[in-house]
Amino acid sequence: MNSTHQADVWQTIRKEAESEARARPAMRAYYEHRVLTHDTLGQALAVLLADELASMDKTLPDFSAEFATTIREHAIDESAAADIHKIASANPACPNALSAFLSFRGIQAIQLHRIAHAYWIASEKTFAVLLQNWGAKQFNVDIHPAARIGKGLFVDHAMGIVIGETAVVEDEVSIWHGVTLGSTFSESGDRHPKVRRGATLSAHATILGNIEIGENAVIAAGSVVRQSIPANMVAAGVPAKVIKSVATSYAAITAPSNN
Repeated sequence: MNSTHQADVWQTIRKEAESEARARPAMRAYYEHRVLTHDTLGQALAVLLADELASMDKTLPDFSAEFATTIREHAIDESAAADIHKIASANPACPNALSAFLSFRGIQAIQLHRIAHAYWIASEKTFAVLLQNWGAKQFNVDIHPAARIGKGLFVDHAMGIVIGETAVVEDEVSIWHGVTLGSTFSESGDRHPKVRRGATLSAHATILGNIEIGENAVIAAGSVVRQSIPANMVAAGVPAKVIKSVATSYAAITAPSNN
């Protein structure tokens, strides 16, 4: 998603917030603080995440200005806009982009991970791990700050997601609640899964080891995957086995989101 599309997403969020504030005047201060007083998605995102952390631990400083700088310098706002667009356009349970931004813990948890990842690659590893820990407590999503995460993600419900240090999740991946991208005791170093573009990891799927989930592959709910799954195939079971190819009529969440 380029900067033009990012601006479009932000303008959509602002219009929806203004509409909601007019419809429910008692909520105007909330929408002002969260959306309407900010010029960009990045600024609003920084305040939202800083507020979330502050609500968890009153001893923490206000990170909003620092987060805003990190978001801008690492183009996290562009990735966030792609995630918001994906959820708002593909999830029938999401009323609009405003709801995706303000209410969906998967979106918020992923953006906090992106910030933690920026600190990790800048060798501020202690602070990165602190952000990981705070995010896990606040959102019930535990992503190691070294993990590499793409954009345009469909992270639904999000609760209970665990992603390990050397995992890779590419663009347009759908991840449901309870998913684990973990390691095995038989590997060291690069030891976590690589999930390719457009794959779907259904609820409580457990994927272990340095294996590959191919493009547009689907892992069925509750499966335990210990070997690579080819592109465009469905795998299910414990242990998971390839059972069929992905149907062309598969749910809209697997389709590109035009980002």
